[in-house]
Amino acid sequence: MARRRRLGFWYRLVVVVAKPLLRLFTKTERSGAEHIPKTGGFIAVANHVSELDPFVVGEFLLDNGRPPRFLAKRELFRKPPLKWIFEGARQIPVDRHSTDAALALSAAVDALHAGECVLIYPEGSATRDPQLWPMRARTGVARLALLSGVPVIPIAQWGPQEILPYRARRPKLLPRHTMQVVAGPPVDLSAFAGKPVTAELLRAATDHVMHTVAGLLAGLRGGTPPQEFYDMRESA
Repeated sequence: MARRRRLGFWYRLVVVVAKPLLRLFTKTERSGAEHIPKTGGFIAVANHVSELDPFVVGEFLLDNGRPPRFLAKRELFRKPPLKWIFEGARQIPVDRHSTDAALALSAAVDALHAGECVLIYPEGSATRDPQLWPMRARTGVARLALLSGVPVIPIAQWGPQEILPYRARRPKLLPRHTMQVVAGPPVDLSAFAGKPVTAELLRAATDHVMHTVAGLLAGLRGGTPPQEFYDMRESA
């Protein structure tokens, strides 16, 4: 059996503060825990509806014995107190301005090869889709999956947006809202493996992952996901 990774002071501090608040102000409905690998590195890919998302999905993974490491833009690591928290909790900086996309993800690949869980929100920001379906995602998730060769576990969540909608200044804590989380089986990316890594291949693989996440989300909230993802660039 693999040794459970020590969380460290800063990671544990965030858990100690956040977990009781989640239990106090939310209810949970979870399913699909059997799809979370017990050992070995894997990428957890989730939809993004609120700034509260990392706590909801992070708790789900933590309660299943897989504390996630998050990808975060390097700028967040520059000034305290965020610098102390992100570095102390061993979160993973991503250099979005690197001219070498593979190099920008090297720390994440190292973490995955070390057997850790890396949690990604490929949309990069809370969705702007008018119906809150996943929007067009960045292709880093596909590149990371192909570089590392580890399983990609899709996760859908619904409920955090009821507490903290995008750009809301104050959370709506009462009445208690239900946080729904579901994990699915690993996404089959075999059709993309072993091929030249082109922009077109990365886009197709990323869309395949996000359509899987959207399908899981439909099971939580009902409705039919759009065939084409909302694109912020086209609506700007």
